Amino acid sequence: MSNAKAKEHLDKLLQELRRGTITIGVMSQLSEPQYGYSLVTMLGERGIHVEPGTLYPLLRRLEKQGLLESRWDTGEARPRKYYLLSPLGSEVYELLKEEWRLIAASMKDVMGE
Repeated sequence: MSNAKAKEHLDKLLQELRRGTITIGVMSQLSEPQYGYSLVTMLGERGIHVEPGTLYPLLRRLEKQGLLESRWDTGEARPRKYYLLSPLGSEVYELLKEEWRLIAASMKDVMGE
């Protein structure tokens, strides 16, 4: 297998892996109200790169599921929609964090690390 072929496979697999982790990353930043662009920036600074075209549908889906609350701030020149974990969202996030820790520990064990 050539390096180009391996990189192609790696890129596809990483895309799948990231898709599952972005939700936890986003939820981790919403204990305080944040708007979309601030989330993109904050996550990017921590090495989690998320495109706005991925983020906004995710925020809408989490809000529809009752995990986020939102409010518009029209006091600035440009209105912004702020998102915050709902009480249910906070509870779900705590459960997700614990599951993430268990998965990470299991993966370390499986990989012999």
